[in-house]
Amino acid sequence: MTWIKEHRGRICHCLCMEIGRRIFIGGAVAGAAAFGAGLWWRGLSAPYVAAADRLRSPLPSLPETLDLVRFATLGANGHNTQPWRFSKVADGLAIAPDFSRRTPVVDPDDHHLYASLGCAAESLSIAARARGLSGEIGEAGAEGLIATLRPAQPEIGALFAAIPERQCTRSAYDGTRLTSEEVGVLAAEAKVHGVTAIWREGAAVEPILDLVIAGNTRQMENPAFVAELRKWIRFNGAQAARTGDGLYAAVSGNPTAPETIGRILFDAFFRIGPENDKYARHIRSSAGIFTLVAPSNDPAGWIAAGRAYQRMALRATAMGLRNAFVNQSVEEPAVRADLASLLDLDEMRPNLVFRVGRAPPMPRSLRRLPEAVMN
Repeated sequence: MTWIKEHRGRICHCLCMEIGRRIFIGGAVAGAAAFGAGLWWRGLSAPYVAAADRLRSPLPSLPETLDLVRFATLGANGHNTQPWRFSKVADGLAIAPDFSRRTPVVDPDDHHLYASLGCAAESLSIAARARGLSGEIGEAGAEGLIATLRPAQPEIGALFAAIPERQCTRSAYDGTRLTSEEVGVLAAEAKVHGVTAIWREGAAVEPILDLVIAGNTRQMENPAFVAELRKWIRFNGAQAARTGDGLYAAVSGNPTAPETIGRILFDAFFRIGPENDKYARHIRSSAGIFTLVAPSNDPAGWIAAGRAYQRMALRATAMGLRNAFVNQSVEEPAVRADLASLLDLDEMRPNLVFRVGRAPPMPRSLRRLPEAVMN
């Protein structure tokens, strides 16, 4: 015991280095191999598994308000900050921005925050319609939006079934292409909300990849960005279950670690070169990339982009496809301008960028309880 106390610092250093090597060098390979043998991550944390299973439980045939809110919060959102507040209003639910959960470095104008509201609104609308409620979304703007929930004829379809299954799958895909019919089906979902979905595949992906790398490099060179990202990482399942938000480490294929050690390892091994290499592998393994362009560059347009993305992601899920954001190319203003020029968008703003392809599922980030997001 005395020897251990005297050499505790050296032991911790060696342990951290070994865990770091496994996480940041061998983690993706080891994780993929283990995943092939089964859901390896389910053994990591009983609280995480319980929270994940509760989150995905079926929507009751006669849902209460909190049931609908739970399905709404399954929508995609930046850094899994869940920047929304729900409140009851006459004949429906209001969804308002929660500015206390902003990410001012990566999202200084709150574009992603409003897009996240759109994702939640779309899931709410689809879930409501499946349970015999109108689910109509009123005019959206800086204050948010309102979903009416009047009795209506039920509309149950593939998008509803996909809500609890959708995820941003942050892994390498299998490299197979989409058919032109598949691309068309996905792009048609964006048009429902007046959003244009621009598809690029094959060699045409490389210029977008270059911009993703340029944006990622700029971000990682910014200490404030790195600090903000670190704040939202949940390094183990127990921490993820406790907070109900943030980016669970296993979502990216990394083994988990105690919170203190995880932060040390993040600071030691989160480096530009390996991260850029990872994004290059991930993008090149995908079938292609969609860029979404809303009709207006304001909160209403950003919400529309979020709604369009959510529909496309749900349709992709129903089709057995995976997707993941590569938004670095729109998060840095100078790089975003280059992307707009590349896509001949003139004065239009590219809103969201995501890759699509085929891959096994990964662990998913959690959500806060519905009670926590209700006024």
